[in-house]
Amino acid sequence: MKDYATISLDIEDDIAVLRLNRPDKMNALNTVMRAEVADAVNAAGRIARVLVLTGNGKAFCAGQDLGDAGSAAALDLERVLREEYLPMLRAIGECPIPTIAAVNGAAAGAGANLALSADVVIAAEGAYFMQAFTRIGLMPDAGGTYWLPRQIGAAKAMGAALFAEPISARDAAGWGMIWEAVPDMEFDAHWRARAGHLASGPTESYRHLKTAIRSSWDNSHDIQLDLEARLQGACGQTRDFKEGVVAFLDKRTAQFEGR
Repeated sequence: MKDYATISLDIEDDIAVLRLNRPDKMNALNTVMRAEVADAVNAAGRIARVLVLTGNGKAFCAGQDLGDAGSAAALDLERVLREEYLPMLRAIGECPIPTIAAVNGAAAGAGANLALSADVVIAAEGAYFMQAFTRIGLMPDAGGTYWLPRQIGAAKAMGAALFAEPISARDAAGWGMIWEAVPDMEFDAHWRARAGHLASGPTESYRHLKTAIRSSWDNSHDIQLDLEARLQGACGQTRDFKEGVVAFLDKRTAQFEGR
């Protein structure tokens, strides 16, 4: 695999594990890391069947590295968001395989929203999420103003953004911000089992359902029904569908081929 400076990417048993690897900086995002994450996500989407994004060390991601480019005041935030964050977040959003954010620790600011951009978020119970932006005179970015109201509703999204208080993994799961919170001692084994389940599943089905769900926010009911029909028609032409039906009738576990 390609060597990276700020992340690592390992692929085994069709599972790609992308680790943010600046533990001394709580995996804060700098220019190099954003470019490397985008590159690794695109690579994983071509050769793996599921992608897991997690952090090395005690934190998942502390958000923007405010020491990047010398000082926070030197950052052209609009340029950074358009030219560096957007390609990274778009790569995750458009990744053709299921993506899991395995949040092992603190996920703050853009780090929290990086996690929320994944298809599924699994967090250790000791982890937390924080929209820390107003603490330094900013507003949520990196997709936060898109995901939060859709996942937890306007009232909680506004409170999370305004007060910038930590949200425990348990609360995040209870609110619908993430899929599940897992006891710390079980966390690694649990997300690996979840990833293994998806890696053995019907890849084309997953790709089409991701498209349908992510498109639904912008579609009318009629347009969404039309999209469902088209994508389901494509699913119905796959060998995985035929295998799924035969396995169901034979009362056995389906053996999906994926790609």
